[in-house]
Amino acid sequence: MENNQHININKRRIYDNLNRLSAFGRNENGGIDRSFGDKADIEARKWIEKLWKEDLGLKVKIDPIANIWAKFNGQAELSPIVIGSHHDAVANGGMYDGALGVMLATEVMQTLKENNIRLKHPFCIVSFSAEEPNSFNISTLGSKVLSGKLTEEKLKNVMNETKSIKLEDAVLKLGGNLNKINEALLKPNDIGAFIECHVEQGRNLYDKKLSLGVVTKITGIYREKISIVGEANHAGTTLMRYRHDALLAASEVCLELERIIKKMGRDNLVGTVGNMNVSPNSANIIPGEVSLILDIRSTDYDIVKKVIDKIANKMCEISTERGVSFIRKTILNQPEVTMDETVRASLKKAANMISEPFIELPSMAGHDAAHIAKVVKTAMLFVPSIEGKSHCPSEETDIDDIEKAGNTLLQAVLILDKELDKNEKSI
Repeated sequence: MENNQHININKRRIYDNLNRLSAFGRNENGGIDRSFGDKADIEARKWIEKLWKEDLGLKVKIDPIANIWAKFNGQAELSPIVIGSHHDAVANGGMYDGALGVMLATEVMQTLKENNIRLKHPFCIVSFSAEEPNSFNISTLGSKVLSGKLTEEKLKNVMNETKSIKLEDAVLKLGGNLNKINEALLKPNDIGAFIECHVEQGRNLYDKKLSLGVVTKITGIYREKISIVGEANHAGTTLMRYRHDALLAASEVCLELERIIKKMGRDNLVGTVGNMNVSPNSANIIPGEVSLILDIRSTDYDIVKKVIDKIANKMCEISTERGVSFIRKTILNQPEVTMDETVRASLKKAANMISEPFIELPSMAGHDAAHIAKVVKTAMLFVPSIEGKSHCPSEETDIDDIEKAGNTLLQAVLILDKELDKNEKSI
């Protein structure tokens, strides 16, 4: 492996590929609109497939949930080493979120091939389907199916928000087949190790002026839809003491969430209400009903449970004081996920090999890696987000940081090929 220590990725090529991928869905504001199944997604997929087939000379496979895979055969029939991420984007998003991980995986593969490095293990790269929120209201779709969290039964009747397209048809159009998703289920021996490289989407690395972060855990996420039912009435003729204002009740919930979390004083705990609908939403009518979505995250799920209990107690108080009722529905209940020590060690060793300092840190965003980790050994590598910006057109990561991440990934793959499951038997 020492003979390969000074092989480097081509940073000009990775930057050019990132820019080419960013053209699919680029809008007039400079952001990217590339959601699962839309025109930009279809075009991006065709481009990725062409890149992997023609430039890298790989055989490309579309699995039943439309994840895109490419494989470089190893010298032995062992469990493959896999790196990748997702190529879709949030509405008006940036060019690095997800896409960077896919293009870095591509670059590592190309560098290995150009230097005639044949690994013992097969080496695969992947771009997952529908990591971001989409019209079907299922994020991290591709990785959830692989991990067994979503089944054919749960997905076969799913439609988009306008009820105009079935998920089954969208997947079929992209080369997948929902009727065969059981064939996509991962078993522990199907992958020897998985690494996802991603922009941090926070300020830790940027503020510390570091290029690399090795992820320890991926945050737990609790999400709840709350409907608050009060009474719509005339905004002028209804005295304040007779009101059952659903919006004021909702406002109390939002402020209480902030108060609870600030009082706890933990950097590994955040809460957000980022979605709210008011009915009848008229200037001269007291709001009769409000629905909102509560999002609570922490790398310690016991803390999340404490916040939920405190919010529930507050809702009982509000209900009594304001004469409103609360209807609650949990829509996501996902505890934190710890990254695999062996794969993390390969990233740390690789960073040391290229003489690049790093920190270990949790991810406060959800990722495909969280689901893959339920089945196979998984780790994540972070690169800085300039000023912590992400999910916006101004999202940016310095090309020198990208180069360092690429070389770290390259060396980690070589390390894993030598050290992973030293007693592993051929399969």
